[in-house]
Order: sequence, then C-alpha cells, then structure tokens
Amino acid sequence: MQLDLEIPRIVSEIKKQNAKTICLQLPDGLKPKAGELTESIEKQTNTKVIIWLGSCFGGCDIPEDVQNLGADLLIQFGHDEWKYNAGGIK
Repeated sequence: MQLDLEIPRIVSEIKKQNAKTICLQLPDGLKPKAGELTESIEKQTNTKVIIWLGSCFGGCDIPEDVQNLGADLLIQFGHDEWKYNAGGIK
C-alpha cells in the first residue's frame, strides 16, 4: 500500500508561513517514515526538521515542549484530516 503523506501540501505551507524550523509529530505507525519525510521536506525547503518522538494521542495532543524546541510550525500526522481556520475546527 502506497501512503500519500502530502509532501507538496507540507512544502507549500512551510513556504507560505516562511517557517525555518519544523516539528513533525507522527503516530507510531509512521515513525519509521520519519527519515524519508525529513529528507524530502528539507530538500525542498530551507528548513530544519525536528521529529517529535514522544507519545501522540491524536491532533489534540500537542507536545508541551514544542515551543522550547524553537519550532515555527508543528505538522501533525494522524488518521483523519482536520479542517482548521481562525475561527476553530470545522
């Protein structure tokens, strides 16, 4: 089975936000893809990617230390897409 990890969408968002340091939060099943994701994102952008290796219980489980990592952008992978805007979740 081929996974669509939406790399073009991630790259687009990084460029749109002019982010320099990215934190990727992956569920355990995707952690083996962390190196592939990091390489692809860093190759297409001028960023440093940090992988959050702590637990992840879903989109509401934002790492407490993400700000201490100096990340400009947190990208979370999960099982379902969240639609978010300035007014909240759709």
